[in-house]
Amino acid sequence: MRKPVPAVSDAPGRLTIGERDYALVIRRHARARNIRLRTDPSKGALLITLPGHARLGEAIAFARTQADWIEASFAKAGAHIAIAPDAVIPFLGTPHRIEWDARHGRKVAAADGAIRLGGARDMVEPRLTRWLKSEAKRLCAADLADYCARACTPVPALAVSNAARRWGSCSANGTIRINWRLVMAPDAVRRSVVAHEVAHLRHMNHSADFYAWLDTLFEGDRKTADHWLKAHGRGLYLVGGG
Repeated sequence: MRKPVPAVSDAPGRLTIGERDYALVIRRHARARNIRLRTDPSKGALLITLPGHARLGEAIAFARTQADWIEASFAKAGAHIAIAPDAVIPFLGTPHRIEWDARHGRKVAAADGAIRLGGARDMVEPRLTRWLKSEAKRLCAADLADYCARACTPVPALAVSNAARRWGSCSANGTIRINWRLVMAPDAVRRSVVAHEVAHLRHMNHSADFYAWLDTLFEGDRKTADHWLKAHGRGLYLVGGG
């Protein structure tokens, strides 16, 4: 596969369109022929790719002409959910309220629809984000061991990622990466992604043989899991800052 040409520069800033303020990331790409605009609702950001010769003013002017599309894109994605006391976030597919109290122990605990933790209030988001990532790796490691046992293959290295567009990946050297945000999805959805990547250890493609092997490994209905991710997956990126 041909490697993409890296961006020449990556300039962050702010841009106000209408009554809303957005984070703005400008990327210059040597092979870009036109100005391209994407939205990142999880970060409240506009991502603009510019040809090397284009001016910053052209990017801003172009973004302003797309005000209606930008607003619709953010509205479709839904509202950002801060990881903060009393917020409700998904965990293992179920809404959980964040119950913070300085008198609680420092250890994070989830039970009965609540995630409880103590410590300093201003550390709730970073501590809970670390805990979610830790839980994601713990659960995915167990999933990975299970499916590798079924596949009669050695357990490869595992890493959790924060990829913007991938739920999982399997590299040529066998390392499997799973998006930590899947800890917020139902167990069957997370497990379907892990099973998918384990199936790639035998078939590094999406052929009929690959899907037949995946259906042998995965105990659930992968199409139902896929549909859940298509319907709800982007919403997982609206939780916290990553």
